Amino acid sequence: MTAVRGEDGHVPEYRWALPSVLLGDGREGRRVRRSLRDWIVDITMFLIACGITLLGLPEIEKQPEPVIAIEQVTGALACVAVWLRRRWPVALALVTGVLSSYLELVGGASIVALFTVAVHRPFKISGPITLLALITLVPYVALRPQEDIDPLTWGLIGVALVLTVYAWGIVIRARRQLIWSLRQRADSAAEEAKRLERERIAREMHDVLAHRISMLSLHAGALEFRPDAPPGEIAKAAGAIRTNAHLALQDLREVIGVLRHARPGADDTGDDTVPDRPQPTLADLPTLVEECRQAGMDVRLDLRADDVPEGLGRNVYRIVQETLTNARKHAGGAPVTVTVAGTRGKGLSAEVCNPLWSRRPLRLPGARAGLIGLTERAELAGGTLEHGPTPEGEFVVRAWLPWPVETTLEDA
Repeated sequence: MTAVRGEDGHVPEYRWALPSVLLGDGREGRRVRRSLRDWIVDITMFLIACGITLLGLPEIEKQPEPVIAIEQVTGALACVAVWLRRRWPVALALVTGVLSSYLELVGGASIVALFTVAVHRPFKISGPITLLALITLVPYVALRPQEDIDPLTWGLIGVALVLTVYAWGIVIRARRQLIWSLRQRADSAAEEAKRLERERIAREMHDVLAHRISMLSLHAGALEFRPDAPPGEIAKAAGAIRTNAHLALQDLREVIGVLRHARPGADDTGDDTVPDRPQPTLADLPTLVEECRQAGMDVRLDLRADDVPEGLGRNVYRIVQETLTNARKHAGGAPVTVTVAGTRGKGLSAEVCNPLWSRRPLRLPGARAGLIGLTERAELAGGTLEHGPTPEGEFVVRAWLPWPVETTLEDA
């Protein structure tokens, strides 16, 4: 597991990373820090090497004294060298493999070294070393014949032992790579889910807050340009400002609650008794249009769709809401026509158009991401969205979303 600096450059994120040794790009001689599991494995490997060495002691009893001394010293050194198998696995396998051709007591360390190379190095390295181990069996069988086993059978036993150890190491390496791959895919899926959730929350914030804030700016602008307005109109505009500011704060509070992994509507004290505000549907579209009319916009609504699923209606509502916000910012007092029509099985379409001319556009800063967000919303719902000027001198936003013939609770 490696620490990766987060997107903000400060908070570290921990992700699984395949060790360089397992990938095959580890350097010989690199320092190795053993974990508790590594210590247990290394002790086990050391004991296996020592056990195989002790099993070979009876084979050297008939050898001359100098040869026995060389065997014992070399065997002991080879067993101690097993502790270097993580730092110099290839070198250890080469040295012990060559020595095992002539020395009996180096065989245990040679088997452990071959297994280590098979686990920690790719086939382009472990394959030639395994081939070398098979070649060294020839002088070993020739120099140490067995009385009750013919040379061919003795050689086949040695080949089977080498290939079994190598296959065991390959299986462990493949399993580690598979586990690492699954962890990487799980991490990637989690990151992708987080990214999609952030984008969804960003779209909701933009669609909702942009509408509310533009209404605030419109009413505040009316008070600025009409300081001599009757008290009744001033009170009405101030009330609209207060209402939209309260709704904007509520929407912002819900989004912050989601970001904090709390239920939307729960306050900072952890109280979950505040009910969730219902999400808008297509049935709330007349109310949205009426709000725009009260703000001074000339909006005409033509709604020809009934029994629209909640999810589909909410997407169309957000598209119309953002389009009206753009028209309020850029089209000034130009009339806006909203047409929503559709039937089950054929889809639901929404069209918002307004003249390109503008007597006095509302100057509001923006991220210029409204139409991009609408396009993403439509595509995520399986539909399409087009926008742009027409030869008749109008700016049109057209959206089409699929409306399945049979809907279930999941569609809502």
